[in-house]
Amino acid sequence: MALRRTFLTAEWKNLLMLNYAVDPALLQAYVPAGTDLDQFDGRTYISLIGFEFNNTRVLGWAVPFHQSFEEVNLRFYVRRGERRGVVFIRELVPKFAIAAVARIVYGERYSSMAMSHRIERSDCGTRAEFSWGSGPTRCTISAQTGGEGTLPAEDSLSQFITEHYWGYASQRSGGTLEYQVEHPRWNVGEAAQARFDGNAEKYYGSEFANVLEKPPDSAFLADGSPVTVFKGVPTGKSL
Repeated sequence: MALRRTFLTAEWKNLLMLNYAVDPALLQAYVPAGTDLDQFDGRTYISLIGFEFNNTRVLGWAVPFHQSFEEVNLRFYVRRGERRGVVFIRELVPKFAIAAVARIVYGERYSSMAMSHRIERSDCGTRAEFSWGSGPTRCTISAQTGGEGTLPAEDSLSQFITEHYWGYASQRSGGTLEYQVEHPRWNVGEAAQARFDGNAEKYYGSEFANVLEKPPDSAFLADGSPVTVFKGVPTGKSL
C-alpha cells in the first residue's frame, strides 16, 4: 500500500446532524464516477451538519487566524467497493482561505460567509445551534438532546451516518478524487427536537430546500474527536 500523506489535522467537536430520507433520483447528478449511492434499510439519506473545527493544521502548519471556526455542510453517502464514504453537495466556512484551499486541492464545493454557533449544556441535556449568513439570508440549525451520548448501536442509523471514513469529490476531468478521513468512533446523543430555520433555497436550490424545510427524519449530536484528513488520490474506477 502506498504511504498515506497527511493533508490536514484538526479536532471536530459538537457535530449537529440533521438527517433526511430522500428520493435517490435527487442525488444521481452528484454521484462521483466509480461510486454508488449507499443506503440504510433501503433508504437514501442526506445530512445537514454543523460542527466546530478546532486546532486546525494544514500540512503540519497552524495558519494564523485559521485554526478555529465553524463549518456547515450538506452531504450524502456512497460506496466504492467496501469503502463507505461521503460526498459534499455544499460546504460553508467563515474563512476565505480555508474555502479556497479546499476548492483547489480537493475540488470540493466550498464557500465562505459569516457563521456562528452556540453550545449550551445543563442537567437536562445539550442544546446546539449553528448559524450562517446574515439578515434575510441567515439560516440556523438547532437541536436539543436529552442526556449524555453513547456509542451508536451496531447497524443503527446513527452508526451509518457517523461511520463513513472516506470522501469522494467529482473532478472537472470527469474522474473522482478519493481521500481517507480517520477518527475514532463518536458518542452520539439522540435529539428530541431539531429544526432548520431560514431560506434553504438561497444556499441549496429549490429541490433540496423542499427537503430541508421539513422536519428531519432523525437528528443527533456527536461529541467529535481529533481527525486526520489524508491527501486525495485520483480514481474513477470501482473496487
